[in-house]
Amino acid sequence: MSAFTLADLERIVATRATSDDTRSYTASLYARGIGKAAQKLGEEAVETVIAAVSGDKSGIVSESADLLYHLLVVLGISGVKLDEVLEELDRRTAQTGHEEKAARGQD
Repeated sequence: MSAFTLADLERIVATRATSDDTRSYTASLYARGIGKAAQKLGEEAVETVIAAVSGDKSGIVSESADLLYHLLVVLGISGVKLDEVLEELDRRTAQTGHEEKAARGQD
């Protein structure tokens, strides 16, 4: 199992976001703003779904990596820390999924 974590990726994204290196994809996404970053997140989500439906395991791995990266970019641009998301997941997993959804008033 890899020792690399999403917290590691969050730190890398934050560092590269402020880079003045014109070759930095992360810096360019930050510069283009939330609209472009969110668009890329959506594209990667769709590509992950396509790989999953196709049964393409290596595609799922690759597209999931892209998806997680772009999610962290969107979170960063939005000023949301990964820990905030993890705290929400921790809160939600304290009960069953059906209980949690009922508490939110969604079907």
